[in-house]
Amino acid sequence: MFRTIKEQVDTIFREDPAAKSVLEILLCYPGFHAVLLHRLAHKFYRWNIPVIARVMSQVSRFFTGIEIHPGARIGRRFFIDHGMGVVIGETAEIGDDVLLYQGVTLGGTGKEKGKRHPTIGNNVVIGTGAKVLGNIRIGDHVKIGAGSVVVHPVPDHSTVVGVPGRVVRRGTDVPESEDVLEHGRLPDPEAQAIDELAQRLEQLEAAVRTLSEDKATARRGS
Repeated sequence: MFRTIKEQVDTIFREDPAAKSVLEILLCYPGFHAVLLHRLAHKFYRWNIPVIARVMSQVSRFFTGIEIHPGARIGRRFFIDHGMGVVIGETAEIGDDVLLYQGVTLGGTGKEKGKRHPTIGNNVVIGTGAKVLGNIRIGDHVKIGAGSVVVHPVPDHSTVVGVPGRVVRRGTDVPESEDVLEHGRLPDPEAQAIDELAQRLEQLEAAVRTLSEDKATARRGS
């Protein structure tokens, strides 16, 4: 338990520049509290004592604003930054070194039984308010932009933005300066599509003007 707490504290110091001291983390970080309570609730869930597990998860939800079903499987060094409004479903699986911001949902898409929540790989960052829905796999080293809604699997080393979420960057050749999720520098596929349409419209208008001028010149010559 002490090893787990120390690892969680070290993770927060690494991920959050606002963290000033161990005492501050122990007293003031709801993500820290929610993860530790979940690990305890998950043990009761695995011991087939679901009522106690659910009560613990609801107590955690009341005090932290973070709802993690005790059945969810969470890897090491998991960090929820700020955390208010985060929801993680029963059959969700989360790998190691995953970072979630506030308002993230790892949810289902219906009333189906069995595995109905996403599987998140290692070293994944999910931005504010993003929704990852259904029994899909999010690969390793994936970044999901704020407000995205992801309903399809995402390959490793990808960046996803938009509603519905679309892969806008793929591969391991991402510059080192863009190795973190900088929302102000993420591509906007809708804006890019609009720019391309505007450029195409300008080209068509120029072509029409050229044809009109050629036609007028031909008339004057005749």
